[in-house]
Amino acid sequence: MPRELILTAPRTLELREYEESPLKPSQVRVRSILTAEKHGTTLAEYRGVTAFHNKRYDPKLGLFLKLKPGEKPSARYPARVGNMTVGVVVEVGEGVSRFKVGDRVYGYLPVRETHTVEESYEYIWHAPPELSDEELVCIDPAVVALMGVREGHVRLGDTVAVFGLGAIGLMTVQMARLSGSLKVIAVEPIDLRRKLAERYGADHVINPRTCDPGLEVKKLTNGRGVDVSIDTSGSYRALHQAIRCTAYGGKVVPVSWYHGDALGLDLGEEWHFNRYVMVSGARVESEPYRDHPRWYRARVYETVVELFRRRMLRVDGMLNPIVPLEEAVEAYRLIDEHPEQTVKLAIKYG
Repeated sequence: MPRELILTAPRTLELREYEESPLKPSQVRVRSILTAEKHGTTLAEYRGVTAFHNKRYDPKLGLFLKLKPGEKPSARYPARVGNMTVGVVVEVGEGVSRFKVGDRVYGYLPVRETHTVEESYEYIWHAPPELSDEELVCIDPAVVALMGVREGHVRLGDTVAVFGLGAIGLMTVQMARLSGSLKVIAVEPIDLRRKLAERYGADHVINPRTCDPGLEVKKLTNGRGVDVSIDTSGSYRALHQAIRCTAYGGKVVPVSWYHGDALGLDLGEEWHFNRYVMVSGARVESEPYRDHPRWYRARVYETVVELFRRRMLRVDGMLNPIVPLEEAVEAYRLIDEHPEQTVKLAIKYG
């Protein structure tokens, strides 16, 4: 029987067997080849620390609200994990015309050996033949990075600091360079990730555990600071340093989904004195965009795919570790407890 990875409680994963349901006329069945995880978002869900675990979101008000007595949070167990999957169509329903057996596809699908989805599911696409499986599962971090760079209005000649060098940060380093930045400074405590940033085009890499990163960035920019700081780390302390190293009147772009109390972030220091502009908005799902209608979600994805087609983005070394499905439970424990050994988890099948 096929298997899937299920989160049954915080930090509790099980590899379970499941039965395939009969295929309906409007459905497609996909056999998985490779799945990649999204460390920041899914680790927060894996740990049970997101706002959805103790509050409810009101989409009309745009507010997170306290739960009423007896009301259940949005985040519930059991839940699936996983971000993007590449697979092959192995069966189609009688009325399906969008896909055929043998098509290579990719999309937002969890850690599961097979997927039965409606033909109309908007987050599964035909895989461009020019793109490798590894590139396809890295489209999600590339999309977020593109949003962050665009929202920061990185322009020709700018200096940019990128805090956090997970997959999104490593994509941001490359896109800042593509946008014309003359100096890209990458800040990350994990040695493995700093080395990748150098390979991907960072001019300077900084270990924040061995120096004052805000001060160090100022030194590397002749005391001015950078034009744009982009924080992809999810750390409030990193966000504080991103503020500190930004030039007077410059932009700070928090890309991460932050959780818990803002320990290490002091808005009574540089933030109060240096007239920064902070731009929220790297979340692809938050629509309409500021530059709507010219830019919209489909265009963002199309742009990233084209950048990969033109070989303007790299992913070599980014998927680390890559493990078989049988080792997935231990792999999640590794990325949770020993992030210094990882960049972006990928799971291969069969």
